[in-house]
Amino acid sequence: MSVEIRHSKKEDIPEIRDIYAQSSCYAGTLQLPYPSLDKWEKFLGSTPENFYSLVAVVDGKVVGQIGMEVFTNPRRKHVSNMGMAVSEEHQKIGVGTKLLEAMLNLAINWLAIRRIELEVYTDNEHALGLYQKFGFEIEGTAKAYAFRGGEYADVHLMAKVT
Repeated sequence: MSVEIRHSKKEDIPEIRDIYAQSSCYAGTLQLPYPSLDKWEKFLGSTPENFYSLVAVVDGKVVGQIGMEVFTNPRRKHVSNMGMAVSEEHQKIGVGTKLLEAMLNLAINWLAIRRIELEVYTDNEHALGLYQKFGFEIEGTAKAYAFRGGEYADVHLMAKVT
């Protein structure tokens, strides 16, 4: 399987929205079920200069997306926060690894980012393993961080410092 990683385009927005509409993807992020195309078009259609979005493409279809916001506060301009999702049928086969590799390369080697932060649900073992493989460390746990599936869920606050 060949995975192409590239910057997202406006034409990708419907496929990106479809990824985040999958139950494991919205349950593993802060997205809500039944995402509207209009919301995603507003979000990714005119992103600010400090936001980067990459997609993974397999056989011409967008199967994953990773986004990263670089903070604009002068004292934190060396810091970014990222999040991602991979379509259910393409999980656990290396797509997330390729997305994360590409975004880390952009952040560290081209944007001079020294600290990359993310949040991951404490029960998302696969994502935890992926992030730890790339040197992210758990810096703390936020209790009742988000409401998910009818109850409050905890997240690990993770970061990679280069």
